[in-house]
Amino acid sequence: MYFDDLTVGMSVDLAPAVIEKDKMIAFAKEYDNIPLHTDEEYAKKTPFGRLIAPGVMSFLCVWAKYLEVDFYGDELLAGRSSRIEWFKPVFADDVLTGKAEITNLVVRNEKNGLVELTINVYNQDGELVMTNVTDSVVKRRIK
Repeated sequence: MYFDDLTVGMSVDLAPAVIEKDKMIAFAKEYDNIPLHTDEEYAKKTPFGRLIAPGVMSFLCVWAKYLEVDFYGDELLAGRSSRIEWFKPVFADDVLTGKAEITNLVVRNEKNGLVELTINVYNQDGELVMTNVTDSVVKRRIK
């Protein structure tokens, strides 16, 4: 979708993303190898009482669901930035749902604009676990 077709407030609910324990541990061992993500005995002694998912992995599971409904399609030129804020831990077998909403639009020039997309992510108990704000450069219609 072209920048010119987007409006602030456009939103879409994302399909659920299940945090699978085996994938969570494998991701952690590869990219975030700390005991809180990989060692069950260690994690039992923490305030969480069990393993928690790496934050980036949790985000990527939800991002994959966003890409299934991608607002921009072939009109996406590039990502510019992404900010993630985590509020609650995510555990194995949690089911994350999200809502992606366009929260700002800025015309950059006659060829493209900057789109701010905010995704609020909730666990199966309805608790907000993270928020992501991603800025992307999207093509404008050439007039």
